[in-house]
Formats: sequence, C-alpha cells, structure tokens
Amino acid sequence: MQTQTTPLRWHGESGPHTDPAGIYQALADLDRPCFVVRTPSGVGAVSGGGPTTGAGVPLLAAAPALPARTLGSPAFLAAHGVGHAYMAGAMAGGIASADLVVALAREGFLASFGAAGLLPETIEKALVRFAAEIPGLPYAVNLIHSPSEERLEREAVELFLRHGVRCVEASAFMNLSPHVVRYRLSGLRRDPSGAVVAEHRLIAKVSRPETAERFMRPAPATLVSALLDQGLITADQADLAKYMPMADDITAEGDSGGHTDRRPLTALLPTILRLRDTVQREHRYPVPIRVGAAGGLGCPTSVAGAFAMGAAYVVTGSVNQSCVESGASKATKALLADAGIADCEMAPAADMFEMGVELQVLKKGTLFPMRAKRLYELYQAYDGLEALPDAERTRLEKQILRRPLDDVWQDCVGYFSRRDPEQLARAADNPKRRMALVFRWYLGMASRWSTVGDPDRVLDYQVWCGPAMGAFNDWVTASYLKAPGNRRVADVAHHLMRGAAFQTRLAQLRVAGVRFPASVSDYRPVPLEAPTLEGAR
Repeated sequence: MQTQTTPLRWHGESGPHTDPAGIYQALADLDRPCFVVRTPSGVGAVSGGGPTTGAGVPLLAAAPALPARTLGSPAFLAAHGVGHAYMAGAMAGGIASADLVVALAREGFLASFGAAGLLPETIEKALVRFAAEIPGLPYAVNLIHSPSEERLEREAVELFLRHGVRCVEASAFMNLSPHVVRYRLSGLRRDPSGAVVAEHRLIAKVSRPETAERFMRPAPATLVSALLDQGLITADQADLAKYMPMADDITAEGDSGGHTDRRPLTALLPTILRLRDTVQREHRYPVPIRVGAAGGLGCPTSVAGAFAMGAAYVVTGSVNQSCVESGASKATKALLADAGIADCEMAPAADMFEMGVELQVLKKGTLFPMRAKRLYELYQAYDGLEALPDAERTRLEKQILRRPLDDVWQDCVGYFSRRDPEQLARAADNPKRRMALVFRWYLGMASRWSTVGDPDRVLDYQVWCGPAMGAFNDWVTASYLKAPGNRRVADVAHHLMRGAAFQTRLAQLRVAGVRFPASVSDYRPVPLEAPTLEGAR
C-alpha cells in the first residue's frame, strides 16, 4: 500500500477512469495492481501501469494485485489441494449433496458431504461416486456426533475407513468420542524422515472454546488405550497419538443454520485464535492448527471481515442450500430465496431432542418452529404418551402429527428396526423414551418433507437456516443470482471469494484515506463468463 504524490504514467493503457463504471472496473481488476490518482477531472482509478519519471498525474494511493486465491492461509490450500481458502460445510440429510460436492471439487473448492442422518448404504453410494467421478480431487464427509444413536457414528467411521476417505468434517461434538478418535489415529504414520504424518485429516466445527481445546490437543490417553486394547489402532499409532492434535483445522462456527450456539463470530473467532496460540506454545506442533470461520457468511463483506480477523479459511452453509446442486427441494429453495436476516428461529433438534438441544431453522413460511417447541413442552410436562390429557392428544394427532399416535409408533418400530434396534430396546419399558421417539419422528419427517418438497406438509417444513441466507438474498437482489435456478454452488463460491477480495482492496484504500461513493463500493455478481470477471477462476 502506498500513499504519495509520485507522478504516474501508463504504457498501452487507456488511462485513469473518473466515471463510476470505469472506477469500478479498475477496482474489480483484481489480478493487477490498482492506482488511485488525481486528475483534472477529479479522483480516478486505473489498473496496471505504474510510477514513472517525468510528467504524469499525482498518485494518491495504490493497492497490489489481490486475486481471490491469495485470501486466507496458503497452508490450507496446500493441505487440502484446493485453489481457494473456502469450504462448503455439510448440511445433514444429503442437503450438501453428492452433486454439490462433485461440482465444487471440479472447481478446486473443498465441500463436505452431508452424511448426517443418512443410512450407511446411502453414504456408501456417495463414496463410491466420489471415487469414480472425482478421483484425487478434494472433498470431505461429515461425521456428526450422535450420542443418542452411537451405532450410526461407529458405522460411519467404518465406512470412511473402508473407502479411504481422507478428510472428515466433525460437527456437533461436545466431547470426543471413540469413533472420531479412531478415525484420526488410524491414519497416523511416520514418513521416511521420521516426521509424524496424519493421513486422515480432521476439520472440527465448534462454537465453544472448551470443545475447540479438545480438538486442539492430542487424543486423550484413556481413549487411545481403549482403542489399542480393542485392536482398532496399532501400537505405533497409539504411540504417535501424543505428537498430533486431534484436528488439523478448527472451524469457529458463529450464528449459523442447524446446530449453533448463536455466538457472534466477531467474539468467537478471536477467542479461538488466542486459544490456538496458547495450545501451540505448549505443544509446539510442527504444523500449527489452522482456524477458519463459519456462521453468518452470506455476502462478500462478511467473508472479507472473517479473513481480516485472521481466519485461515471460510465455511459457508445456508447459502449453498438454495443452490441448484443442493439436495433441498425446489419448494424449499424458493422459501430460502425469500428469507431475510430476521426470518430464523431456534427449535428442538431431532438428534438431541431429550437433551433439549436446539438448532436454527427458517420460520418464514412454516409453522415448524412453533410445533416443534410444543412437542418439547409436552415431553417435559408428561411421563409418556399415555399420560397426555385427551385434549392434548387430540390436538397432537390432528394438528401436528396428523396421524394417530399408535400409527406413528409403528412407523418408529419399522424405522429403528432397520437403523438402530437398540433404540427400541431402550424404549420397551420406558414410556418417556417411547414418547421421545414418537416426537422425534415428527422432527425427522419435517426435514424429509422439506427435502422432498411434500406439497401437503409445507407448513411443517424443517429448513435449517441462519441469517447468512438473508444477507445473501439482500446482496444478490439486483443480480442474476436472485433466481434460485441461477444459483450454482461454484458461482456462489467464486463470487463470494472474489467479492471478498474486492472489499479487502477497498479497505486497503480506505486506510490510505481514499473514499469511493457507494455506487462503486459494492461488488456486483455477474455471470462468470462475462468479460468483467476475466481471470476470476
């Protein structure tokens, strides 16, 4: 960054632009340096060129070339084999679909397949597809903590190991489980130089410092010993465990869709970064843990802010759900495309219902948040379905479940007989547990109705969504990305990153005292093949 009055001259260039369109073009030409000058017609800007001797126009400020690929941590790019420090996070139930993962991998972006809530055979189909369609390209698979269905977590890890999955995004963990530790440690080895190598990369998404610290430190000795005793890791891997953190990357997740503590990212990220530095001083890892940012990142200014705070990479979620490649239905995508920043609310989570854990969902266009909260109130107030007053039972069957309770229970029996029979065994002599499974049926089906676009259950759609969706919709209102049919995940990723670089350049020039009018200060997404975005890829 320069602030001086050195004369400036250009060779083969059209010269400084003083009109808004020309200034914007110069600012948006991120592959070349940008110079702000004073001309007889006023302040102007030009890309390329440079200072020379002799007559010219006074240079007010300059900003270096700033391609989007230079944002974030080069170590993140190298570790994951990607071209941008950007990741599309997992959205459960296959909403972060195989199509989404493949599309982003082919563009050099990392994406996490939304394996949470899917049966093992469905996950396996996606893993087979990745091996066939994107061999050698970057991708991750989500491992969600499942304290109520431990078998699913175990089977997911076994699938990952069997299919050679090299990167897992761990989410919703409050404590380390044997399964996530097994995945991490079973990839440890020494290279020919003697350095410890982790073949299994782990990205931990957290929203609390105490959880982050568990992933920043080596695996607990008790879990390591138990895995060794069970023959799930080797003696060498057990020994190497003390030299490696549990995670390579920690995503500090602020106010996001789905599982969230709704912490402001501006408070959370600096806290996690300081914690990382404290742990690094203690353990002196050869490769320091990288800390990324997620939650509320729906427009270029937010993404630029995350990088300015020190994020090694950024993670998006809600905005990808409205894209063509996501597993959400057209009806749900239309609801998402109409959402504002205040159109979200917290509601009980299906996977941690009994614990009172909540997640953030869309409230505009659906009654799900209100109905889900009512189920949790009934669960707290009564000891079982049989204890419900007749009036409550009638309202429950007619207004929320829209089916007899006995029929819903039979659906639960059929479902858990295939998925996790232990759930039925635990409910056999426990009316409260049986009630929880019936209520979880509604919560689970609500997300399915949303995913498949059931026209008869629109008011029951459970749509995981955070305020980033509203910010994105506001940003793209006047652009081609307003229509859900034009929203492709790779386009969104490119525009968010390129827009973040644009906003970073503006911030650099503001520090030098340059102020531009609003008409040239907002990055405008246009189709990537357009000349104004040449070089964006």
